[in-house]
Amino acid sequence: MPKTSAIQRNEKRKKLATKFAAKRAELKAILANPESSDEEFFAAQKKLQKLPRNSSPIRVRNRCSMSGRPRAYISKFGVSRIQFRELALAGKIPGVTKSSW
Repeated sequence: MPKTSAIQRNEKRKKLATKFAAKRAELKAILANPESSDEEFFAAQKKLQKLPRNSSPIRVRNRCSMSGRPRAYISKFGVSRIQFRELALAGKIPGVTKSSW
């Protein structure tokens, strides 16, 4: 089990990413628009840099919903490989069976 502070830090990043998503998208649209003037471009770039670092969605780490494990995350099911195997063997994930050949 990971440290509780690591999980809480990630939750804080998720909240910041959703809070600043609209503002960040608006500024990125100005940066991507070839019609924007140089002044608008540099002003948008400056505002984007002023936003909190943790408000970027790329800084959010996918974690297992059951154990909080950051590695070996299976996004389709939202759990790590270890939890996935336990749930699959227990028959708690519908449609998943152990392969044999």
